Amino acid sequence: MIRLHPALFLADLEAKPAALHTLARHLADADPWAALGHPGRVTFVGMGSSRYAALVAARRLRLRGVDASAEYASDVLPALPGPLIAISASGTSRETLDAVEGRDYVAVTNVLDSPLARGATTVVPMHAGPETGGVACRSFQHTLLLLDALTRHLSEAKTEPTVRLIERTAEATADLLERRDAWLPRVDELLDGGDGVYALAPVDRISSALQSALMVREGPRRAADGCETGDWAHVDVYLTKTLRYRALLFPGSRYDEQALEWMRSRKSTVVSVGADVPGAAGTVRFRHDDVPDVRLMTETLVAELVAAKWWERVAQTSP
Repeated sequence: MIRLHPALFLADLEAKPAALHTLARHLADADPWAALGHPGRVTFVGMGSSRYAALVAARRLRLRGVDASAEYASDVLPALPGPLIAISASGTSRETLDAVEGRDYVAVTNVLDSPLARGATTVVPMHAGPETGGVACRSFQHTLLLLDALTRHLSEAKTEPTVRLIERTAEATADLLERRDAWLPRVDELLDGGDGVYALAPVDRISSALQSALMVREGPRRAADGCETGDWAHVDVYLTKTLRYRALLFPGSRYDEQALEWMRSRKSTVVSVGADVPGAAGTVRFRHDDVPDVRLMTETLVAELVAAKWWERVAQTSP
């Protein structure tokens, strides 16, 4: 069992820029997806944050004419045409290992001597380094970037744009970390004290909402939920009427205003990340946040740093 540790989790977050530069060097040297060829269909399997990243990648591939899906590794999968891409940071996720049993597959993992890596026909290393805090944070970011490289590979684009994206992501990540004393106390104050944290993101960045909520649940063990912004009006809006609602909004959906109208009318607290929105009680901006791909790769750091702060407080007060 992996032991979670708040101080080590924070150290993992602070090491993000350096790890990103390492990933950029590896991708500059070689296309990690070269052995895959150019299949017309791919299937991703994973659990938790691995599946969150795959949801975004599968949608992007479909928009580029590749038949792609992101499945729960816990599902019973039929025989599948095209490559099976199994994602697990630790390479030990029980459901993912069960899903690939008896199949040929590509492993995307951070641990090269893991069971998932040992059984794979091809291994794509995450190059995220050891996550000593026990939480998949750098590996989640690196998975998104490696799947961006896959999307470019299958659409016959060169890998250089992903390297450039990584460089910008490193700059954006460093900017948030270096300026956290200016924005984190206010965001902490706004999101604390409510009945959970509710993250909203557009469908093309749904992983940001899901991962942000997971970080709040996994570390400080607080209630949190992630939702697609348009769907929010059908599944989460009801909570604004009865709860002290704290929303972490990742703007960019054409349905942002619909959600904001409801939250303003019910006096919900909204923190916006990456763009200014009307009525937000707080806003966090960062370098290159006008580039959608950089926002996707970077914006979850806001929730991660809030979670680290809350988690440390829990650790200090626990007997």
